[in-house]
Amino acid sequence: MYKTRIKKITEKLFENNIDGFVVNKPENQYYISGFSGEGLIIITGRKNYIITDSRYTEQAKNEAQGFEIIERQKGTSPFLISFHIIKDLGLKIIGFESHSLTVKEYDELVETYKNITLIKTDGFIEQLRTVKDSYEINLIKSAQKITDKAFEYILGLIKPGVSELDLVAELEFFMKKNGSKSKAFPTILVSGPRTSLPHGSPSERILQSGDFVTIDFGARFSGYCSDMTRTVVIGKPSERQLSIYNTVLNAQIKAIEYIKPGIIGKDADSVARKIISKQGFGDYFGHGLGHGVGLEIHEAPSLSPKGESHLLPGMIVTVEPGIYIEKYGGVRIEDMVVITKNGFENLTNSEKQLICL
Repeated sequence: MYKTRIKKITEKLFENNIDGFVVNKPENQYYISGFSGEGLIIITGRKNYIITDSRYTEQAKNEAQGFEIIERQKGTSPFLISFHIIKDLGLKIIGFESHSLTVKEYDELVETYKNITLIKTDGFIEQLRTVKDSYEINLIKSAQKITDKAFEYILGLIKPGVSELDLVAELEFFMKKNGSKSKAFPTILVSGPRTSLPHGSPSERILQSGDFVTIDFGARFSGYCSDMTRTVVIGKPSERQLSIYNTVLNAQIKAIEYIKPGIIGKDADSVARKIISKQGFGDYFGHGLGHGVGLEIHEAPSLSPKGESHLLPGMIVTVEPGIYIEKYGGVRIEDMVVITKNGFENLTNSEKQLICL
């Protein structure tokens, strides 16, 4: 698996007349090697290296087969070590990931790599990562199974008198107890008027009867993320709550049904946006319809008004329209789907008809 990925990367480098590649983004390092520690990876047409320190040397040997592991001493720059490797190999043009370097790291890289031509290769690995193989898809399915199970569990705890923070603690602990290494991203759990905050942080607010409660969360399994949002109501919903919820639900269902190979991200977004606008809520849907999910919670492709990429089999995207009305509240419903040869497979199994607790 990793050999195939490295082969694709080196072929792409050579097509662009680049001799080697310095990889420092953790997700990209994991994708091409399986190494989950801290370090620097060098890809060449001959040998591949991981430069790390004593904390991760044994780990690198166990996780990254086919890589030469170089242990750096404390205080020694990994860029300096990589420069000597590149110089000894006679490489002249090196690609690097400028988007994942700090300004200080970039300055150090430029200063160290004297007489070496540096080429920004942002997106080289990320583009490969957009299409998941069966192994990756199964890991994401496993992450989502944990997430679905956690949602079913937390429904039994949502009631008047508990706080948003209490529910988050219960939710995240349950996911860890059921196989999640960590949460995929900071859990969003908001209630009542605070559901108008698309990315609101959980607070000490106490849930009340009549509240909408929106939960956006995900598990992480073997490095891969899941992402799901559900909105429920405590007690009997009002007519306005039903109108908002059913508008979002209809937009989400229709957008998912539209998804298939070859469509453009912005066109899927348009399907949901037109439905929401037709019901008079167009000004209250401010974000894009969805995004890719994998080793990172936000990856390409984008399902948004600016999403120009075509969807391909193996891509996994979220579909998450929402309506957010300041000082009143809001609704978001989100599923993850994988693009198949003939359409899509929905990876999210949790109920999305309005649940009244």
